[in-house]
Amino acid sequence: MGCRPAKIKASCPNPHSLWGEADLTDTVTTDVAAQEVARDRGLIRAVGTWGLAFSIINGVVGAGIFSLPSAMTAAAGDKAALAYVLCAIAMAAVVICFAEAASRIPTSGGAYGYVDAAFGPLWGFVTGVLTWLASVLACGGIAAALADGIGAFVPALDTISARTAIILTVIVGFSWLNIRGVDPAARAIGVMTAIKLVPLLLFVILGAVTIAEMPAHAYTPATGENFGKAIILALFAFCGMETPLAVSGEVAEPQKTIPRALFISMGFVVVFYVAIQFVAQGLLGPGLAGSATPIADAMAVVSPGLGLVILIGASFSRLVWIGSDLFGAPRILFAFARDGTLPGFLGTLHPRNATPFIAIIIHAAIAAALAITGTFEPLAILSTLATAGLYFLACAAAWKLSREGVALFGKPLGFRGMGAAAILGMVSMIVLTALAEWAEIAGLVIVVMGSVAFYWAQAKVKRAA
Repeated sequence: MGCRPAKIKASCPNPHSLWGEADLTDTVTTDVAAQEVARDRGLIRAVGTWGLAFSIINGVVGAGIFSLPSAMTAAAGDKAALAYVLCAIAMAAVVICFAEAASRIPTSGGAYGYVDAAFGPLWGFVTGVLTWLASVLACGGIAAALADGIGAFVPALDTISARTAIILTVIVGFSWLNIRGVDPAARAIGVMTAIKLVPLLLFVILGAVTIAEMPAHAYTPATGENFGKAIILALFAFCGMETPLAVSGEVAEPQKTIPRALFISMGFVVVFYVAIQFVAQGLLGPGLAGSATPIADAMAVVSPGLGLVILIGASFSRLVWIGSDLFGAPRILFAFARDGTLPGFLGTLHPRNATPFIAIIIHAAIAAALAITGTFEPLAILSTLATAGLYFLACAAAWKLSREGVALFGKPLGFRGMGAAAILGMVSMIVLTALAEWAEIAGLVIVVMGSVAFYWAQAKVKRAA
């Protein structure tokens, strides 16, 4: 994309139709608008508020919540729930920035599109790489954890061949579902997300009833250093919304739908996480800190048989999360291809279903390879640090787009405190990154520098041609 606009205003008389050139009024005259239209041409805007909201909830509430309460209690004692609330304030600023930017640039790739429109294609490409890398690493790690968990539960499946078969079956199955169409995929993920939340909702309700009849527990006060660690752990737990938002080019009435879905989903997640932490603490007390399977152990206090339900629920949660990743992340590769920064075949749509099927297949293949050859922990660490980088860039982009009045698809969110939200979000991500290990920070820097070098090399080849 060439010039950056001072102001852009656009509207679409039929938000349910394809977002092609015929849908835009003649008030759109800039290169930015043309680029966003070209990127999403041929896609069907069919995803509604609840379909997107459930996908975001699924992307955020992963299997990690089944083990997080013990780590939070070890770090913060009985103040663990407070750590959730404090980090939720920082995350709220990031959510506001995403909602603002998405209401202005509702395009395939999500954060990639926001940063591209605000700061140009170079930084847009870096953001897209960070978003996709975080997604594919997390998908590989969680698929590996799913296979390992099943192998531990069923010893006969604890072999290399069985592990590989489990990973391929899950990833191929969800790839097929997403290729079939964006609407049926969104609906299926919504239903499966509701099902995966049942064990956790059961835990909260039955646990709260049991706690009412139990004496209060005593905890060792948390130190300031450990409390800070708990805040970082909680902040990581809130990450994940960026991947489902990559499907923004297929959302109906995006300027309204995306902010609503974000606020509904992330508001639910905050309340849900705090409730789970309170109940787990109330059931296990200080013993929660040393539990390897905290929610299952806490549920066993209510009823030994229900602990098994929670263990099964953790595996199902990983399963559904993979489906959500394959729903959103391939759209980043699709957007790159449509913008000419990756080979054009990745931007090919399925002739019948209008889905980016080649991008889905490529993303799935890489995730499967990572899962088969890797393990959860190192992939998860790399994924979360990449997320911090893309959140910083997305917050900065939202602020700039708001100041310049960019609006491609009707009236945007228009949050009044946009500057304060952006600053809080960016500072939070800097602090989070600074708390990582030096080797991990170096890895993030290498990814950013490698992305810049690739973009410049690709641009040079284009100019030479």
